[in-house]
Amino acid sequence: MDISRQLKLANTTGQLLFGQRQATDACAKGDAKCIILAANCPQKYIDELAANHPEVTMHRTGMVNRDLGVASGKPLSISTITVIDAGESDILTLSGNLE
Repeated sequence: MDISRQLKLANTTGQLLFGQRQATDACAKGDAKCIILAANCPQKYIDELAANHPEVTMHRTGMVNRDLGVASGKPLSISTITVIDAGESDILTLSGNLE
């Protein structure tokens, strides 16, 4: 799957949240369906999020935060993308890949 293409499609047809704070809030509310993490997202943050919200699928990409921002169509460094609504994309077919 081309994650870049799916992220852009989800961003235009669905609802994505960007950043660690928004991911934590969405998980706490039960709105998060999937979280996409940059390769250089802090491990401590990932461990805490996975421990507190095991029901949410978390997928770590091979892209660093700058590349993840560009892939989602944002000119920012983004370490965490939360999928609330996938829209017309297939982004929710990603499997969790955290050890």
